[in-house]
Order: sequence, then structure tokens, then C-alpha cells
Amino acid sequence: MRIDLHTHTTRSDGTESPAALVRLARRAGLDVVAITDHDTTAGWEEAAAAADDAGIELVRGMELSTRHGGRSVHLLAYLTDPADAELLAETERVVAGRRDRVPALLAKLTAAGVELTADDIERATPPGAVTGRPHIADALVARGVVTSRDAAFATILGPNGPGFVRRYATPLVEAIGLVARAGGVSVLAHPWARSSREVLDRETLARLRDAGLTGVEVDHQDHDSDVRRELRALADQLGLVVTGSSDWHGAGKADHELGCNTTDPEQYARLKECARAAAAAAGQG
Repeated sequence: MRIDLHTHTTRSDGTESPAALVRLARRAGLDVVAITDHDTTAGWEEAAAAADDAGIELVRGMELSTRHGGRSVHLLAYLTDPADAELLAETERVVAGRRDRVPALLAKLTAAGVELTADDIERATPPGAVTGRPHIADALVARGVVTSRDAAFATILGPNGPGFVRRYATPLVEAIGLVARAGGVSVLAHPWARSSREVLDRETLARLRDAGLTGVEVDHQDHDSDVRRELRALADQLGLVVTGSSDWHGAGKADHELGCNTTDPEQYARLKECARAAAAAAGQG
């Protein structure tokens, strides 16, 4: 069984629709695929219908924007109640922060001499998606300012770039609790990629587990073999579920092909068992 638990569609910053993602996942030989768009469940219904047609198992998820120790940390939330009012309100707050950031970001780019307009960004944002930095990066590519999303983040939109604007993100421990109360389970996405490792050491991971964290994404393209080995051993010590995934964005992210990393079926079974327990604790079922 081949299982990929982290993908993105046009409902956030991917380049293919939820239905297209499911068809591509089936074509890639996957048996299970999770849709985990940023801070939204908007693609779940379309993906579920496509999964039924394609004969592939769909895991409904989100990648939540959180902050811990002053750093951005992404949290994968799986199998939550889509109607949970508390979680919905929080994701709406995060999405509003992303939307409200655009005027400030444009003003900073103008001050830095970078030509970009709100219309440019709108054209780069797929219908139904909330504008995020990847869409702004795409607008910069279309304008000829940079050659790729990666180049945009490296030179303009990253934390040290002239177009960086901080936005609201949910405190990490609070997000873990929200997911649990919504009857779901949470997994840290690529926890030792980039600067996240600085705020996610062993002691912190143990505290997050005690706060309700279910697992960690170990097998990810941003983790080299040494990081994977060390993080896998730590997850085993702490009793955390280990997942693996592509973090697929379609054409929006190179070297993240569907199924390039997968989750062991036994670990997936553990994740689903934890989700059943969380749903029962939340009064669902």
C-alpha cells in the first residue's frame, strides 16, 4: 500500500484542482492520498467525489499555519469535523490575515522599486483560492521580476526580503488543542526543515506530545538522510506516529513528485486509530 499524506491543490497554493490531484495520485500508483491545503477544507468535497470515481482512499486534512518560539511551524490536521465551529473560526482568522497582508506587501514592494499590482496578484490566484505568498511569487514570475517561486522567496518574499510582511498564525499548542477538540489528529509538517528545528527540539516535542500531538512528518524532501534517521529515532522514543509524504504542489514546487515519500501502512493504521479515539473523545461517532 502506497500512502502520501501531504498534498496541495488550487484551493491553496497548488497548481492542480482537487479532482485533478486525486486522478494524478491514482496514476502515480498511490492507494491513499491526503488533501492538506493551507487553512481550508474547501477542496474536500470535490476530492472525495473524485476519489470515489478513481478507487483511491482520501484522507481529509489541512496544513495549519502556526507559530512557536517566534518561528513559523506548519501543523497537519487530519480527519477533523468539517463543521467544528471553533476550528472553522480560527482558520477563518488565519485566512483573513493572509488576505489583509496583501496591501501592506504591495506597498513594501513599491517602496523597494518592484512593480506589482493587485490585478497582477488576482490573475495569479486560482478561482476559489485565498491569496498567499506563492501566488504573489507567481505574479512576480509573470511580471518577469524573478524566474521561479523559489527565486521569489529567496530574494523578495522571504523573511529577509523587501516584500516580507508577517501575518497572524495560531500558537502551535493552541492549534494542537483545536484539532483534538474537533475530533482530529495532528502531525508536525517537515519539523526539522529550514529554521523549525531551532524551536522543535526533543524537550519541545515531548511537551507537544503531552499537549496532544499525534505524530511527526519524518520522510520529506526537506529532510536529508541524517535528519530522517535522527527524527525517526526520536519519534519512536516519544511514541509519536511517523509519516512520510511528498508535500506536492503540482508545478508550484519542484522535486516533490507524488509518492516520492510515503507513509508506512502500520504507521497509517496507528494514525487512524488515534483519529478514532480523538473523535470518540470529542463526542463524535
